[in-house]
Amino acid sequence: MTACPSQVSCLYQSPLGQLKLVEKHGFLTQSDFIDELSEEEIGSGISLQQVSAFLQKVCLQLDEYFSGNLHKFDLPLKPQGTVFQRSAWNALLRIPYGETRSYLQQAQAIENPKAVRAVGMANSRNPIHIIIPCHRVIGKNGALTGYAGGIERKIGLLELEKRFKPVQMN
Repeated sequence: MTACPSQVSCLYQSPLGQLKLVEKHGFLTQSDFIDELSEEEIGSGISLQQVSAFLQKVCLQLDEYFSGNLHKFDLPLKPQGTVFQRSAWNALLRIPYGETRSYLQQAQAIENPKAVRAVGMANSRNPIHIIIPCHRVIGKNGALTGYAGGIERKIGLLELEKRFKPVQMN
């Protein structure tokens, strides 16, 4: 019997560029945009049929998200970070699809309104792009601020969600 590797990864081609997806013990631990592949990633040539059923599910949910049919991911996540970072990332998960919040609002959501800059730093270290939606955080004045995946990708994600946001009936 062969041992199951503790960490499995694959590449996902999104409309905004390649994402490296990493699973560890049945949890998604990383979803990072990558602009250049390492020698190891180039040589791996992993196809979706060769990755775990879990990563296949992640890819299918990303497909649904990018087609506008999925507004909330249903995946077990385990981002690696400090207690503060994880609290900031949990607040991101509560921002509804197609909506934005300021860094101040995010800091208030974790009951630490003076931690605006620390929240911004935590967001910049979010290891699970798109699924933990740090792209939904903007400046207090409505300006689009930095995004670890690149500002063009942030704009693309916000435009995608705006286009497919469900209409609210009053």
